[in-house]
Amino acid sequence: MLLSDIREGQNARIVRVGGNGALRRRIFEMGIIHGAEVHVEKYAPLKDPLELIVKGYHLSLRVEEAAQITVEPV
Repeated sequence: MLLSDIREGQNARIVRVGGNGALRRRIFEMGIIHGAEVHVEKYAPLKDPLELIVKGYHLSLRVEEAAQITVEPV
């Protein structure tokens, strides 16, 4: 399942981070690594971007970036 498919209020665990180059490195630097738990706080009114809570801080990702991240619901 992709991170972009998780609904508001749900938790998920990161399984794989796709993408390449700078995007992948940037996602890792934000704390989205294999095994990390994320909470989908909310989506913007037009569903882009989405707000996540990762390791206690809030993070916004575009839906196209979230679609590169494979997760499993918790």
